[in-house]
Amino acid sequence: MKRRTLDLLFSIGGLGLAVLLLAVGIVLTTNANFANNYVHDQLAAQHIGFKPADQLTDEEKKVDCLREYAGQKLTTGKQAECYANEFIGLHLKSIGGGKTYADLGEPQTALKEQVAQAQQAKAANLADLQKQLADVTAQRETVFKGETLRGMLLTSYGFSEFGRKAEQGALAMYLGAALLLLLSAAGLWHAFRTPASETFAAPDRERITT
Repeated sequence: MKRRTLDLLFSIGGLGLAVLLLAVGIVLTTNANFANNYVHDQLAAQHIGFKPADQLTDEEKKVDCLREYAGQKLTTGKQAECYANEFIGLHLKSIGGGKTYADLGEPQTALKEQVAQAQQAKAANLADLQKQLADVTAQRETVFKGETLRGMLLTSYGFSEFGRKAEQGALAMYLGAALLLLLSAAGLWHAFRTPASETFAAPDRERITT
């Protein structure tokens, strides 16, 4: 095979791969921009803000991201992760002894039964049981709202991570395309500098004649 022909084949193939990588990179960039813009718009619409630094409690001051984002509006995935895990999560632990919405369902049901029995028996501790039930019910409703908001924020964070991974993938595609373009350009330059008669891995004529 002619050396020039081989160089041209590899160079053209490299250019084709470079175009393919460039196209994939553009698609990934488009997806990354959509994810980032979508997360930003959805979070900004909630008008959630971090507490100013001078209003943070002692426990909140121990959290790096709460100090970093203090006083800022929540608009990014990383901020959503911080607010969900470190702010909401921190305060949920102080409600109902750290129990979840599902955990609080059992004591609430038990108190409802006790209240019903106390009402039938006209027990003296009826008012106390009703107060306990009201407290547990309020705790459970608060935990439910907190867990719901926390879940929504973490979903936004997860979506933003897809966008970040897409950005990284796009960068890899662009770098790969640039490398292939350089190699292809070098191959074309070498092809046109190579004599048309030069062959690649041609057999040694002297060995053939002997």
